[in-house]
Amino acid sequence: MTISPPLDLSPRPSPTAPQVQVGNARDLHLYLPARSVDAIVTSPPYWRKRDYGHPDQLGQEQTPDEYVTSLLAVMSRWKALLKPTGSLLINIADSYRHHRLVGIPSLLEVRAAQQGWRLAHRIIWAKDSGVPEAHARLAQRHEFILHFAWRRAYHVDLFDFAQRYGEGAKPGNVWTVRSTLHRGDHLAPFPEDLARRMIVLACPERVCAACGRPLVRLIERGEQLNETRPQARRAMALYRESGLTPEHLAAIRATGISDAGKAQRVQRGAGQNSARTQHLAAEAKAALGGYFREFTFAQPVQQGWAACPCGARAFEAGLVVDPFAGTGTTLRAAHALGRRSFGLDLSPPHYP
Repeated sequence: MTISPPLDLSPRPSPTAPQVQVGNARDLHLYLPARSVDAIVTSPPYWRKRDYGHPDQLGQEQTPDEYVTSLLAVMSRWKALLKPTGSLLINIADSYRHHRLVGIPSLLEVRAAQQGWRLAHRIIWAKDSGVPEAHARLAQRHEFILHFAWRRAYHVDLFDFAQRYGEGAKPGNVWTVRSTLHRGDHLAPFPEDLARRMIVLACPERVCAACGRPLVRLIERGEQLNETRPQARRAMALYRESGLTPEHLAAIRATGISDAGKAQRVQRGAGQNSARTQHLAAEAKAALGGYFREFTFAQPVQQGWAACPCGARAFEAGLVVDPFAGTGTTLRAAHALGRRSFGLDLSPPHYP
């Protein structure tokens, strides 16, 4: 992979307004070219939750198995639209019938795997409130985000997701997001913040305009520590007082907590041999004491974008598609994040 020179990091204009058309999710392949979609982010109608009165609607099947069969048939038509790095993220909930949960999310997982889909993530959407249930049931305060991929090399941007939503070293798969109440002809199945998380996770910010590959972020450890930790705050204070340079911190990261491993090899660039690296690391350790260890885990910082292996230098925003666009939650979220977006709905309302 070519990483020099890095691509420009300067901001780009926001994509054009979201596109939405009246249409059936089953016919999405008639609106978009094959292998053109980076992420399908959607919330199909839940089983037996609401009758929209449309002859082509999904969700009014007689049994859970028939509902999942219908949903899988739609998903199978979407496969050809996804890029090799593309993903499908579905917000789905369970339903009660005859005083028991019928297990729709689990059934969809199993049946999708049988058809060749890879389950990349099972994410829990933890809600602050739930729909009232019968007196003998707990209120349902969670739903599922099932992240499917068709190929092994699906795109996930953990760096950007961690920058926005991370708690600790790596974000988890339980997302606490407030529910949104919507009054109108369409239900709002998930709030815009939930849609944003799904998009940040799975839809690349930039893709090659020539071949469509997601561009790769160039990430390095910076100088800043996570100062929510007392040890990190003390380490940063010592660093500011010591007069050490970023080169000293690079030497610490190169040597780690010992003077073996990377320190025995040439480190970064011409003329920076192992002897110089060890000398700088020794100076830093003398100034910082035991707190030097904190700088081996400095916060990652993006330095640029790697050039696409195809050699093209032009790029565009990733494309998000919602085949059950409803009130346009996904499309608004995608537009706010600078992605291109397209939606279908059987009878869409006005999209602001």
